[in-house]
Amino acid sequence: MRKFAAALAALALASLAAGAGDTPLTSLPYTPGLDLEAMDRNADPCVDFYQYTCGGWKKANPIPADQASWDVYRRLALDNQRYLWGILQGLAEQTAGRTPVQRKIGDYFSACMDEAAVEARGIEPLRPYLEAIAAMKAKGDLPAALARLHLETGDGGLFFGFGSNQDFADSLKVIAFASAGGLGLPDRDYYVKDDEKSKEIRAQYLAHVARMFELLGDSPDSARANAATVMAMETNLAHASLDRVDRRDPYKLFHKVDAKGLAAVTPGFDWPAYLKTLGLANARSFNVTEPEFFKAFAKELGDRSLDDIKTYLRWHVARASAPVLSSTFVNENFEFFSKTLRGVPELRPRWKRCVAFVDNQLGEALGQEFVRRAFSPELKAKTLRMTRQVEDAMRKDIQGLDWMGPATKKRAREKLHTLVNKIGYPDRWRDYSAIAVKRGDFFGNVERAQLFESRRDLAKIGKPLDRGEWGMTPPTVNAYYNAQMNDINFPAGVLQPPLYDPKMDDAPNYGNTGGTIGHELTHGFDDEGRKFDAKGNLKDWWTAKDAAAFEERAQCIEDQYAQYTIVDDLKINSRLTLGEDTADLGGLILAWMAWKAETAGQALAPRDGFTPEQRFFIGYSQWACDNDRPENQRVKARTDPHSPARYRVNGLMVNLPEFQQAFACQKGQPMVGDKRCRVW
Repeated sequence: MRKFAAALAALALASLAAGAGDTPLTSLPYTPGLDLEAMDRNADPCVDFYQYTCGGWKKANPIPADQASWDVYRRLALDNQRYLWGILQGLAEQTAGRTPVQRKIGDYFSACMDEAAVEARGIEPLRPYLEAIAAMKAKGDLPAALARLHLETGDGGLFFGFGSNQDFADSLKVIAFASAGGLGLPDRDYYVKDDEKSKEIRAQYLAHVARMFELLGDSPDSARANAATVMAMETNLAHASLDRVDRRDPYKLFHKVDAKGLAAVTPGFDWPAYLKTLGLANARSFNVTEPEFFKAFAKELGDRSLDDIKTYLRWHVARASAPVLSSTFVNENFEFFSKTLRGVPELRPRWKRCVAFVDNQLGEALGQEFVRRAFSPELKAKTLRMTRQVEDAMRKDIQGLDWMGPATKKRAREKLHTLVNKIGYPDRWRDYSAIAVKRGDFFGNVERAQLFESRRDLAKIGKPLDRGEWGMTPPTVNAYYNAQMNDINFPAGVLQPPLYDPKMDDAPNYGNTGGTIGHELTHGFDDEGRKFDAKGNLKDWWTAKDAAAFEERAQCIEDQYAQYTIVDDLKINSRLTLGEDTADLGGLILAWMAWKAETAGQALAPRDGFTPEQRFFIGYSQWACDNDRPENQRVKARTDPHSPARYRVNGLMVNLPEFQQAFACQKGQPMVGDKRCRVW
């Protein structure tokens, strides 16, 4: 992905879109696909191409006070969000003539915006959860209670995550996945590293957890003791968890067991009681993604008192629910997870949070309204044509590789041939009619929508695979590749100016959107995606010689990016970012090939003082214009599989002779690498 999607709780806190102009829109504003004002003409493109293309943008676009970072994607997301605000506000105020879908999203938004009603309820929405936890009489009550909490909160922070996914060995089958979770901090490294910054964050987290317990009614002394219990339990779970680099290896996440095998991994935990409460008493196949984690989980249950377990559950229920409770919870949650952890000065205004909640919980209902207004059939046809051209470039690229043998090439072409393009929106809209949405009951709406989603997800287990399903909503400014579906997905939200500009010439469009298409396509053949075959099964389809040749070329990219500094003395964890770095480079090469094929035989004239080739590379670079807070950069250094934006531009140009020729760069200049890396 060029960006990464956030979970529900994170959506309520983290940066989705913000900025000046907090008024709803009735139409989407236009920003050109190649922005001359964004450039810094005083910079030398052969010294720092990112500064040359984005220096003006960085100066004119300081980070808004309610954001951890700010970039072209988030600015477009703000435009989309303000447009959705206008739609939702109109539907919330409309009293007649609404369709059932319009009524549902309008009433949900109205309930979310009714801050007075939310404030009046205070902590009351949490009472049923807290009472259910308090009612546990023995550890044997935990499995059923935990299942209910998982259903109603959807929170993988409650010891572990549980849901459906495609069987890695047979992608046509949907089985149950039990995955590691249980942590409140963003990553296991926060618990296990002993540098001063990690210790400082842990101390601040401990104080935050204690304050949250006080909001639940605990005395200060009890709150501090309870926070220490939570930290100790989470630390033990963190030490048993895989790090993010290991989790990029699907072989390390595939441990298929039957019911007996599941029980053997977690002695003392009553899986039949848990599964019965979920409605999965007949489930037979399970993937335990991290067996060592589940052994540690079972040990925690055995070693801890019932009171400790209750304390842990109370914290995670409060943490997961805080964004949808009264302002005391919202503000305390924001103070740590956004202000302390990511350096964000201000909480986002309520309308932004409410639009995000509608998009997250009723996204395909809202998406219907967005698509009808902002994504024409002509735009879909144009982007689909570009997608097919990039795929054709990939086919030619595979055929021409001198390091890959005929047998592996044949399998690679098979995988490319079976890949499915999903552009704009699903062919079949999700039906939300089972969700009861009530004005004046924001928490209840969130709870009912989450219960609907939990049941929808679990109901897929043991059923035929639905290949038409999307993992992003239509207004999303993002794109992704799914290795098991073997599909690329481009929501309508990301196919808007300036990322795709129908008014612009082909060069910047192929550089920007073409580069994104190529990026997602390359993910099917990066260090992780290449481990899945044409059917989406985890299967080695490479000859040993070709696999070694791939690893050698990928190592070149890994070594290159390991030299780059993120902030302070933090270097890029290039083992974590390897897939995205490979996709960036491969995607831009494929986009160049597709653009050249599209414009073959045409007499292309310079525009705005730039040759067509220069416009291609400027168009690519300007999607990445950004500003980022140091605190957020530190978090991303540990958690984000993407390199910082500057290196997602400059790191490519040093490897591309086409760029160096376009800007007449000379050997010895920073944008001309001593060693060129290339996989695809």
